[in-house]
Amino acid sequence: MSDYPVTIDKIFQDYGPIDQNNPTPRYIQLANRIRDLIESGSWKAGDALPSERTIVGATGLSRVTVRKGLELLVNEGLLCQRHGSGTYVSSEEDRIEQSLGTLTGFSEDMHSLGHVPSARWIEKTIDNPSTEETMVLGLSPGEKVARLHRLRLADGEPLAIEMAVVPASILPDIDDMQDSLYQTLAAQGALPEKALQRMHACRLPAFEAELLKCEEGEPALHIERLSRLQSGRVIEFTRSYYRGDRYDFIAELTLPGARPKTMQGKR
Repeated sequence: MSDYPVTIDKIFQDYGPIDQNNPTPRYIQLANRIRDLIESGSWKAGDALPSERTIVGATGLSRVTVRKGLELLVNEGLLCQRHGSGTYVSSEEDRIEQSLGTLTGFSEDMHSLGHVPSARWIEKTIDNPSTEETMVLGLSPGEKVARLHRLRLADGEPLAIEMAVVPASILPDIDDMQDSLYQTLAAQGALPEKALQRMHACRLPAFEAELLKCEEGEPALHIERLSRLQSGRVIEFTRSYYRGDRYDFIAELTLPGARPKTMQGKR
């Protein structure tokens, strides 16, 4: 792996200096030039980019402008940032695709993609629910919850932080719980059958960033999931942070009223 693939002057070789009078924001101009270098093959998967300080010195742009340009490309999946190491051109192996069309847990997702999942416990307790948790889970007065706060890893690399809350009556002995919550729920005859999931872009808070080996404020995905039994009872309320530089969530869309195509070919 190179220190960086080409000199910083390559950013200006074909374009000239960043145009201060161009109505296009300067961070987008910078991102466009780096994107062209990647798409043309001048910078290849795994190559290290010059440091932010080097780019600032060569471009005359502010540190904030350079960082915004790099973050734009990280969000596009063209770059990835590694804590304490730097910024690199992404490869296919750097990103994980997860379907939004099926209800699966982290462990099952990682196994299906050929990774080895694991977890580090942050908190595993029986506790009183918050007002929000009481309402969401439909708990009666006096009911408690199992609070399951975990760092989720694949092949030893931290990828997500999950805080799952489940009615304590469903998990009578949380000390015996292994890494997979859904396997534990299945053993109790309480495996959820459907879920509502909401996600939005966010910046990592300091605590979560440290656990994920990222910088505070790096782009991430915040996800809330409400999972239900066939009866409609809410069985799981999970809030998660997923690293924005490693995850793509994929959904297959169809037009309303579209007829499915008949598959042709040999059986």
